[in-house]
Amino acid sequence: MNVLAAGIWRYTPLLLLALLWEAVTRAGWISELSLPPLSHVLVELKGLFGSDLWMHTSASLTRGGIALACAIAAGITAGLAMARYTPVRILLNPLMQALYPMPKSALIPLTIMWIGLGDASKITLIFIGCLLPVVVSTYNAARGVDEILLWSARGLGAREGEILREVILPAALPEILNGIRTSLALSFILLVAGELIIANNGIGFLIDTLGEDGDLAAMFAAVVVISLIGFLADRLFVLFIQRVLRWRESQGEAQA
Repeated sequence: MNVLAAGIWRYTPLLLLALLWEAVTRAGWISELSLPPLSHVLVELKGLFGSDLWMHTSASLTRGGIALACAIAAGITAGLAMARYTPVRILLNPLMQALYPMPKSALIPLTIMWIGLGDASKITLIFIGCLLPVVVSTYNAARGVDEILLWSARGLGAREGEILREVILPAALPEILNGIRTSLALSFILLVAGELIIANNGIGFLIDTLGEDGDLAAMFAAVVVISLIGFLADRLFVLFIQRVLRWRESQGEAQA
């Protein structure tokens, strides 16, 4: 019971925001033409579940999932290589520094021009945006591993691959996972941004279509759907992080 109460209390700000949303629109402080009441949005949300919402959601999550998985694999590999091998760092570091501050939505016209209007352009856009946080977090974490651990591993006869797998990765894992969490959030932002412009299905496309038709309540309902999916994805990943890093807590307790 205490756990349930703590969970409800944690999300009290969201409940207050929902009540404020309903109150300001019902009171007429904000025009319903700009912001429909939350109750209307919830009615339209129920209606969306009987439409093509599942098809659009599936298309969006497939694109985002493929791009994020590729970005995680490539980002961890590149980050470790940059941290361990000077030639790779010299080659890739200037590129990372140049791309990191760039607004990734600015790449949408380029992906259209180079790759076309299909799924590949949207996957590429999300991949580029999600890649950089993983690379940077992996690189910084791997470079920050205590040299004493590396010397000890070499002294015990560990090879480079074993050092990467048994020493560097476990020590760098918390920061790597935080970078992946950042990329997870970015994937939803870039997914919707790309689909608003270059898609014929997906949640972003649905939001754009409903907005052009003037059905603002349904448009906000679609926004709520993708927001909830992103929120749940983040919460599930946090639980995954806690489970993966449980060994660190156990190790700390053992040392204490």
